[in-house]
Amino acid sequence: MVAWPLKKLTFICLQHDKNKKQEFWHNDCIVVCIYLNIYIFAVMKQISNIYDLKLEIKSNENVWLLLYKQGSEQSDCAFSNFEKVAEKETNDLPCYADVNVVRDIHPEYKITSVPSLLQFEGGLLKNVIKGCHKPEQLNAIFDKSVFVATVGGDEKPRKNVIVYTTPTCSWCTTVKRHLQENGIQYREVNVAADQKAAEEMVRKSGQQGVPQTEINGQIVVGFDKTRLNSLLGLN
Repeated sequence: MVAWPLKKLTFICLQHDKNKKQEFWHNDCIVVCIYLNIYIFAVMKQISNIYDLKLEIKSNENVWLLLYKQGSEQSDCAFSNFEKVAEKETNDLPCYADVNVVRDIHPEYKITSVPSLLQFEGGLLKNVIKGCHKPEQLNAIFDKSVFVATVGGDEKPRKNVIVYTTPTCSWCTTVKRHLQENGIQYREVNVAADQKAAEEMVRKSGQQGVPQTEINGQIVVGFDKTRLNSLLGLN
């Protein structure tokens, strides 16, 4: 297990002789002492600004950041489910930032809607997952990500996947959910907010409709599950 520096966490010691729990504030990590065995658990870390985030990205191999807007129903749903998943043992660092307060992260990574879950690997943004997803879906995404990162010599080449979307497109959500449930990392491009990207999409496919999914240079228009699975190597 891994301990990460955290700002304000609880130090918990279970005393086997008195069977009592003592809690007090500690600035480093959460420690549970049981019969002199030490266990370190991941706890979500609050990010205050882009500088804090870049420090974590630099010092941790895998970082997940939930950008959300407290008070929004979908964002609160995403936060609650992400918190549940973050409780599991993992080598990844789960973080969160409320865009009501933190305003310099989403423009840095061209995030135009929340909730959005950003995955950083080796210091680079690898994936953006939008919306509120059930804990089991998030677990599948996390587990697939860990598997891909650790299979070593048996790893299949990772597909370069770009999904062109607009905020009001329901089929765009369907495509993204399909990719997420199968652990496929992708980059989302909102063509409603990026005119150059929209022109590039039309140049590649000859069509203006969304969703469009680019997989290693090949374009799939709409939610064509059979073709998507074929290009992605899914059974």
